[in-house]
Amino acid sequence: MSTKLPTQSGKTSNNAAPKSSPPKSSTSSKMHRRSRSGCFTCRLRRKKCDEGKPQCKACKHLGLKCEYKRPQWWSNNEQRKNQKDGIKNIIKRTKLSEKHQAGAIGADTPPGLTHSLPTSATYSDVTARTRAVSEDSQYSLEYDFNQYPGQEHYDIYQPQVFTPQFENHSHYQPFMPPPTPYEVDIKTERQMYVNDVPTRRDSSISTFSTYQPPSSHATLPSFPDENWIHEDPHESQADIFSGGEEGLDFNFFDFSHGAPHNSQQAVIQVDDCDRPLLDHFIDNVLRLIFPILEVNQHGSARSEVILPALESNKCYLHCCLSISAMHLKSTQGIQGEQIDNDIMRHRYATVSELCEALGRDTDHLQILEATLGMIFFQCSVGGPNDCLPDIPWHQHFQAATSLVHKLDLPNAITHSNGAQVHPPFNMTLASWIDILGSTMLGRAPQFANTYREKHLSSSSSGLCELMGCEDRIMYLISEIACLEALKLGNALDEIRLCEHIQLLAQQMDLTEPTSGAVEYPYSPSGAIRPKQLSKNMTAMYRVAARIWLCSLVPGASQDDQTMLDLVARLAGVMEYIPAGSEGFDRSLVWPLLIGGSQSTPSSPFRHVFAERIAHLGEQAKFGSFGRMERLLQEVWRQSDEQCQAGSKRQNVHWRDVMQQKGWDFLLI
Repeated sequence: MSTKLPTQSGKTSNNAAPKSSPPKSSTSSKMHRRSRSGCFTCRLRRKKCDEGKPQCKACKHLGLKCEYKRPQWWSNNEQRKNQKDGIKNIIKRTKLSEKHQAGAIGADTPPGLTHSLPTSATYSDVTARTRAVSEDSQYSLEYDFNQYPGQEHYDIYQPQVFTPQFENHSHYQPFMPPPTPYEVDIKTERQMYVNDVPTRRDSSISTFSTYQPPSSHATLPSFPDENWIHEDPHESQADIFSGGEEGLDFNFFDFSHGAPHNSQQAVIQVDDCDRPLLDHFIDNVLRLIFPILEVNQHGSARSEVILPALESNKCYLHCCLSISAMHLKSTQGIQGEQIDNDIMRHRYATVSELCEALGRDTDHLQILEATLGMIFFQCSVGGPNDCLPDIPWHQHFQAATSLVHKLDLPNAITHSNGAQVHPPFNMTLASWIDILGSTMLGRAPQFANTYREKHLSSSSSGLCELMGCEDRIMYLISEIACLEALKLGNALDEIRLCEHIQLLAQQMDLTEPTSGAVEYPYSPSGAIRPKQLSKNMTAMYRVAARIWLCSLVPGASQDDQTMLDLVARLAGVMEYIPAGSEGFDRSLVWPLLIGGSQSTPSSPFRHVFAERIAHLGEQAKFGSFGRMERLLQEVWRQSDEQCQAGSKRQNVHWRDVMQQKGWDFLLI
């Protein structure tokens, strides 16, 4: 946590005082520089070493190897990092062992979250409390850093040194402006364990500002004991954001595994030969699947959706292992019979268990979960050429549709309008696949009537929280898909078709925000603002829906001024979406496909699109984004060749190109 002190200009700054140093006095003789003769273990940990031989007190107390001779890992940054991680794990085990021996926690208690804030364990070593006065400190003459905090009750949030009263000192009075607004950055770190093995460590920084000046000794509220470490992470995040710029509902979805729980330890039964695949999935693939949900509800995709399913759903586990093997093959260039066997072995196990479960007509929720995983996870991994001799995605979705009806999820999502009723997560995911997947096939969505009812009642299905686009825009995209299906089936004449297009365009007008609604989604501290990001992504989908609607007009062309303006507008909105490997281009595959297929060689879209691909780097080749990019290149090639030949440009529909190439992609 960092609080920005005011400067002379009245703006927040990290500079706490002028650079001029106070005159030296006799006290300066007590100052000394940090010793460089301590053991290398303490130096790596940046802790004070008492230089005891053969072991210093800190290493002996924590069970660490005390090395005074320069080790080999010291000169290599990567080895130093690995050594530091190993030391951290040893310290954690030592602390847990001490707590077990003292009876502080039970045998089944999972490890707690790792926070950047100080805990009682941080000060277990008495040598860490003794600090010499720093020679570089401007305030060292005003404060004795060797004093012990004189507190009756130890408070983990109370500063371990008293704050010097700069504002009461005459030397600093000229530099103290009136109280100004300040910001507080809260960093939360989380360590995840799988079968008692640390597998992933995440950190997030949340910022909120206030217009109330801090008190002289401003501290966060204290907690009575150490049980706060094991509290529900979503509750703590909600508290953090409640005082900030954007309030978020961290318990929005009805997850299939029950209410949010506080377990940070997953026990996943897997064969030893498949453990590398599981580790790779958790470390590298999991973060690619639900990036928007991760922004809106940090950690919920992992702790409330995927890890519980990996524990309890064997079919889901095989699906994830197959996806992990595909990601390994495509991103690391692994070739050979072994990786192909891993992909097919787990794919076959997934399909076999799905068929058996469907035959038993039991465990409908788990079957639906695994089926949706087979469909949707494929959108995050693999290259355009990674085709499998398997059932197409839309045939899997037919089975998912049957399961949705058996579980009566459309009725559940229709009645999820009250404050206490949350949409089922699996139904929300199925709705996203249904609406955008129907555009791949030129058909009406399976649950179009449900979306129409939700649209008329102005209620949410959770699509915005899960994927970033407002629900009402998705409902209108469903209506456009129904209209296109009627057009392809010759069920409407041109007059009635244009009437429906005009009505949908008017409905789209009602969703337009006020001017200036689209802006950069970063806060002053550099963090993503989830609500602003959703507004920007909704704008992308809205413009793409308009482009698609205009393309249904009889005789519409890419060279029409309306179409040119809409495609240019889409390129302009794209500038407000974070780019790169940590950006959200991979969540915009559908609007990029719709807009890009209508772009001309001189359109600014193609230039912006090429820049976004360059920022993504190698990741632009994989998943639905890589397949969409390859499809657009083929559409552009065929369309531009017509112009080069001197003939009039003919609309080349991306769906026709997919049929020509035999591609059966789900581009969402």
